Amino acid sequence: MPSFKINRLAEDIRRELTDLMHTLKDPRVQGMVSIVRVELSGDQGCCKVYVSSLDGAEAGKRAAQGLNNAAGYIRREMGRRVEMRRTPEFRFLADDSIEYSAGISQKLHELLPDAGKASGSPDKED
Repeated sequence: MPSFKINRLAEDIRRELTDLMHTLKDPRVQGMVSIVRVELSGDQGCCKVYVSSLDGAEAGKRAAQGLNNAAGYIRREMGRRVEMRRTPEFRFLADDSIEYSAGISQKLHELLPDAGKASGSPDKED
């Protein structure tokens, strides 16, 4: 199967997973949990889902554990929502890329506090 079909199907899975996460009642999944990336295997048998939390890396790990416990329910709901030849098995992994990028952004702002002012118009000398 061409890779663009796999990528399109992975995006459909990502969209439906985002909607499904709001219906879960597990307290580990509550809060600011987002899906960073979805990797679907070529035979559609396995789907790795990378999740992150704005509350930190530890909250992301707890969310991944909660989602792995609900993997059966998620697989059943995905079979109902998305038309696929076979419904993949889901593995949820914690990803700290959001926290990492926020740390880089903070360091850049510390290094260049006048960056917004420097891009303004230069002073004119008469």
